[in-house]
Amino acid sequence: MTPPAIEVSHLTKVFPSAASGGTRNSVSRLEHSHQTIAVEDVSFSVAQGEITGLLGPNGAGKTTLLQMMLGLVTPTSGRISILGLDLATCRNAILGQVNFSSTYVSMPTSLTLYENLSVFAALYAVPRTRMDPLLDLLEIGHLKHKLTRELSSGQLTRLSLVKALLNNPKVLFLDEPTASLDPDIADKTRTLLMGVRDTYHTTIFYTSHNMREMEQISDRILLLRQGRLLAADTPKALLSQFHEDHLEALFLKVARELRGS
Repeated sequence: MTPPAIEVSHLTKVFPSAASGGTRNSVSRLEHSHQTIAVEDVSFSVAQGEITGLLGPNGAGKTTLLQMMLGLVTPTSGRISILGLDLATCRNAILGQVNFSSTYVSMPTSLTLYENLSVFAALYAVPRTRMDPLLDLLEIGHLKHKLTRELSSGQLTRLSLVKALLNNPKVLFLDEPTASLDPDIADKTRTLLMGVRDTYHTTIFYTSHNMREMEQISDRILLLRQGRLLAADTPKALLSQFHEDHLEALFLKVARELRGS
């Protein structure tokens, strides 16, 4: 039997209260005796080849959850398994089969696009011949000899996506993959991601605040609120569960109930 691409069991992360001071990664609002619970007893699984969206208001725990799944933050308790391997004991074996892209993570700005990607190609032990087709696919091939600091925010987002696809990952983690992209490139990027899944059976786990995007490409959506998993289902089933016609209305209901407005 094929194991899930991702399996998260009773995952919890507790920070000292000082960690909640105003940064993007300070996600929890639940404070108990000088501690902040960022993620609380979260369990879910993602099938191989599934596109799963992670949705929640600011402060819901999305970034902390994603960082734990990437091995960047150590859980307080619980277990993460990726491709049937335990992340705590098989981190290096897992990281060779996954990749990550985020609008909020930058590359060295004094290097050209080609130089940056060459470094990652060497790290991933993949031939540099993979770089040009991906650059062209994301429509930035003509910029490959340009310094990274000269790119627009949308071009930087596309460069990050090229990096993330270099090693043809089995599991692809994306943090707001179409942020900063104009509507045309964003639409092409969504089509690209669905094509990657269909062609290579790649599992994609991503965050986004683009509700239309979530409905369009997600097989399932995980809804977080205050560090807890509120619901997990297909977009259609979630709308039915919350008695809403579209995902934006569902999101606003959850966010405003949380804020009491």
